[in-house]
Amino acid sequence: MTTENAANGRQTAPCDEGALAPWLQSRSFADWRAQFDKDGYIVFDKVLSDRTLADLRAALAPAFDRNLSGRNDFEGLKSNRVYALLAKSPHFAELAIHPLALAFVEADLGASCLLSACLAIKLHSGETVQPWHSDDAHITAPRGGCAFGGCAFGVSAFWAIDATTEENGATEVIPGSHRWSDADVASSLEASFADKTVRDVGDDPGARPDAVKATMPAGALMIAKGGLLHRGGANRSDAPRLIITPQYCAGWARQLENMTLAVPSETAARLPRRARELIGYSIHPPFMGYVDGVHPQKRLAS
Repeated sequence: MTTENAANGRQTAPCDEGALAPWLQSRSFADWRAQFDKDGYIVFDKVLSDRTLADLRAALAPAFDRNLSGRNDFEGLKSNRVYALLAKSPHFAELAIHPLALAFVEADLGASCLLSACLAIKLHSGETVQPWHSDDAHITAPRGGCAFGGCAFGVSAFWAIDATTEENGATEVIPGSHRWSDADVASSLEASFADKTVRDVGDDPGARPDAVKATMPAGALMIAKGGLLHRGGANRSDAPRLIITPQYCAGWARQLENMTLAVPSETAARLPRRARELIGYSIHPPFMGYVDGVHPQKRLAS
């Protein structure tokens, strides 16, 4: 049985608050959602166990051993990024379908939502601040209808694999910016960093008094609206910091990463069913996503 989200008209699965109780801290899901709609982000401390964190770090080690740095100021010239995570270990599929994150994702985007991207980001010492951006900026629909926080085109999860601090580059957010209009965004952000000028770790052309550093202990989770303006902070510490960010989009939107190519079909067939649905083996009503006239799960099984 499904319920309808009055804010966006999408069909969503009912939330099992009992299953989320370990993380809701005696607050109702509706109370957390009200905060989410107002601020555009929420943080839950210590969601992942130390064992899970160790498994995730171990699964990423072969990719990080390649030490591939970012290609520009946005990716981070002193950062390592690992893409296509669901093709690399089943641990990342479990993270992408974590019930706490998915409860908020599905409440905003509906049960037909998709995994738009899933990547690990390691900021090394000396990394500079990112430009401000939103994760659903590739969807060129007007932002003006977002006044009440109910028209998100995407939701992003930020899993702190290492503690994120003011010194090591914790993600910075502008609370409430998911409710800004296109004009507000255009008039409020700094000039493009596309001039490729090499900046020092202390340089910050986009400093804002209304920005908040989302510091988190290892194992914590931040969930953010796709329209929330945010950026990776500068790493002024002497050690790297690591996050994993699954990013979700509405079922009708194009994913940032082509998941059906990023995850080979033989790998996809071994994923949990919900993970398969999220990477594209699913249907957005009434029939978006079919393959040769049938449900893509049937083609995967063949």
